[in-house]
Amino acid sequence: MTADDAPFCMTETLFDQNDKESLGLQRAQGTETFTIYSASDTTDHYANGAVMAAYRDRLYCMWQSSAKDEDSDDTWVAYSTSADEGKTWSRPLRLSPIITGCHSTSGGWVQSEERLVAYLNVWRHDTIPQTCHTYFVETTDGITWSQPQEVTWQDGTPIEGIMEQDPHRLDSGRLIGAVHLMPGMTLCPIYTDDTTGRTGWHKGDFPATPNGKQSAELEPSFFLQRDSTLIMTMRDQRSSHRIPAAQSHDRGETWSNACVTNIPDSRAKQCAGNLPDGTAYIVNNPIQEKKPRVPLVITLSNDGRSFNRAYLLRSGSSDDLSPQRYVGKYKTIGYSYPKAMLHDGYLYIAYSMNKEVVQYTRIKVSKL
Repeated sequence: MTADDAPFCMTETLFDQNDKESLGLQRAQGTETFTIYSASDTTDHYANGAVMAAYRDRLYCMWQSSAKDEDSDDTWVAYSTSADEGKTWSRPLRLSPIITGCHSTSGGWVQSEERLVAYLNVWRHDTIPQTCHTYFVETTDGITWSQPQEVTWQDGTPIEGIMEQDPHRLDSGRLIGAVHLMPGMTLCPIYTDDTTGRTGWHKGDFPATPNGKQSAELEPSFFLQRDSTLIMTMRDQRSSHRIPAAQSHDRGETWSNACVTNIPDSRAKQCAGNLPDGTAYIVNNPIQEKKPRVPLVITLSNDGRSFNRAYLLRSGSSDDLSPQRYVGKYKTIGYSYPKAMLHDGYLYIAYSMNKEVVQYTRIKVSKL
């Protein structure tokens, strides 16, 4: 489907594509950036898939870590915590247990007053084609974690697939998310009314577009329009360098075909959501080419249909984007895989710089 069918659009003059560093955008007043982890000669050199959460009196950030390469057999899920609203962070600790013959990647968080649940994508090395199951670990005190258990469908069978790092909670308590089903990677939106996110998941009905061993649509995120239409934004593996989108009118149970919108994208993971007043946002690299992944931008819409303003989060200038220090497989230059959360009047956006430095940028919601 074409942009004419898309559930939202962007003001065409919003970005200056001739300005490769900032797209002609300015930062929102008071924008701040902090570093959670930075690779060094004595640590792992690969870090990506950063996701933050707030639980009790601490902030948490998970990411996948490995010695050198993306998705290598030594990949594990690290996490750090902060007790001072994200200014300083603990040394990385292991969130994923050591499982013989497997490696783990980050799958995101679900938090409530009672518990913090962390998703782990556990990949087996001895299967052809390779398989992955989604597990969870949980804590009630923020310190001691349970043993891993498999996340399950509504019939109790385990989810064989890769959990996207971006579950969203609707006002009803329903959780909306996505897995990439195997073999291959086929996008499947999912939903559950189990507010802990541990079980009861259903497959949403979405006509994913075949694209070889993958679906053309991958790595989705979600936001709501003013009339409660649920929107799923996605990465387009067909290299349109635009964000595809689909819509649901029944809280994620059925979805329209994907439409390519007019919002540019570097063909990378992005994130979306709503501010407390209902304003919709999309965070991505809105450039019309694959590499590098700069700048990082937040684009906003009052109604979720017309995106007409944007702010710079990180630029490609030499005083903002540091040189990449270590080489590795699929180590992209720039700001990769943003994921956002709301906490205490701020929007926090976590990402990796050059896939070796875990950082976040935060903005007061009132400034957006």
